[in-house]
Amino acid sequence: MKKLLVALLSIGALVTGLAQAELDNPGGVGGLESLRGTTPIEDTRASDNMKKYPREQALDSDFVYQPPLIPHNIRNYEVSLNANKCLSCHSWKNAKQMGATKISVTHFINRQDAVLADVSPRRYFCLQCHVPQADAKPLVENEYESVDSLR
Repeated sequence: MKKLLVALLSIGALVTGLAQAELDNPGGVGGLESLRGTTPIEDTRASDNMKKYPREQALDSDFVYQPPLIPHNIRNYEVSLNANKCLSCHSWKNAKQMGATKISVTHFINRQDAVLADVSPRRYFCLQCHVPQADAKPLVENEYESVDSLR
């Protein structure tokens, strides 16, 4: 009888706790909210506004070996197995004429440290490392400090 009473009280406390958690954070787990906001999964949420890209204003790097950010819009740029729009301006052949930054010599070295005549296959897909610098607010708050500001 005593065990049954303890079991029922435990189950009651568990159900009460789950109900309270749902009231405190409806639809969320662990106090987190989805980037969808309160829009149910079945509904289509209105898209966010397009981000603004500052024209030709390069931001400083925040950490050592950070790949440079792209200071222009790259919408409709094709970077695929058959084409790389980035190289039409940033290749060593075209950079001076286009007024663009040349790609780094490190992009011509393969995994065996052999220097190649063309861009290394592992460096060909520029958007794996380089991203456009958009004027966007952070999705989540953070307390990141660049190396220069640490004491």
